Amino acid sequence: MIDHAHHEGTHGSVPDAVVRHCDVAVIGGSAAGLAAALQLGRQRRAVIVVDSGEPRNAPAAHMHSFLGRDGTHPEELLDVGRAEVRSYGGEVLTGEALGVTREAGRFVVELATGDSIAARRVVVATGLVDQLPDVEGLAEHWGRGVIHCPFCHGYEVRDQRLVQLVTHTAGLHVVPMLRQLTDRLTVLVAPGVDVDDAELTTLTASGVDVRVAATATRVLADHEGRLTGVELADGSRIDADAMLVGPRFRPRLEACGGLGLALAPHPSGLGDVVEADATGATSVDGAFAAGSITDPGQQVLSAAAHGSRVGGAVAVSLAAEDVRMAARPSASVAD
Repeated sequence: MIDHAHHEGTHGSVPDAVVRHCDVAVIGGSAAGLAAALQLGRQRRAVIVVDSGEPRNAPAAHMHSFLGRDGTHPEELLDVGRAEVRSYGGEVLTGEALGVTREAGRFVVELATGDSIAARRVVVATGLVDQLPDVEGLAEHWGRGVIHCPFCHGYEVRDQRLVQLVTHTAGLHVVPMLRQLTDRLTVLVAPGVDVDDAELTTLTASGVDVRVAATATRVLADHEGRLTGVELADGSRIDADAMLVGPRFRPRLEACGGLGLALAPHPSGLGDVVEADATGATSVDGAFAAGSITDPGQQVLSAAAHGSRVGGAVAVSLAAEDVRMAARPSASVAD
């Protein structure tokens, strides 16, 4: 259902803001959000997805380890997902959600267009923001010559000259996997990072070139923009074809800050995630979370699976509520 608010203009009454009513508003239209919407659409629920077009994997040209779609461009998957959601009557709006609040038993999503969505449930699938180390030129190569996950893109840099920047204690965790991918691995441990001496000794003895208290200052590239190495604070250079960085992260909650979702520190110590139970239910009744905003380790396949599970849980909660309301004919769903 759509409501129109009007105001008086120079040419009479003109449409002002549109309020769309639905069962579920999904904030974030990447794999998790679209999978949740697809599950809900198949349960004959009115669902509206708001997609700002800022997926976490936007810089990547391909996604991997997605069974049946390995090597697919991320946008290709989203195109198919949007079409599938729409085939069941769901809406996918391209635009920005400015705020989400709860009013009179419903969630109100304010859009950048001035319109809004009123929904019985909300699914927050806005993902994470990676916080990269302050190294000149690194951001320009992010998702291409600079990767963050040995599972996502490690195979693509196999046997190449690989430099890993370790800026936090958890960074050493992936070194054994990188050693499996290439025997030309250099690990730069930034100054001040607390590492276990015995672990460093083991890695060095296994053939890994580990350099402690080494500060990377600049990523080097050739005239065609391909990464060629990294420059250190002492002026020396390490030749490289690719780099790996494990960034810190934060949940993308600018639009949903007004909900008051509870956050919890991730066990890695690299950032916070939204607290949610196994069904995606958060600390706010009726608000669910799906995708990497609850678990930074999710690849696209697992994010989609999580979104599907959360969508199912939302459908169950709505169906149970409808049965209760149907048993009380004089009551309204918003009570």
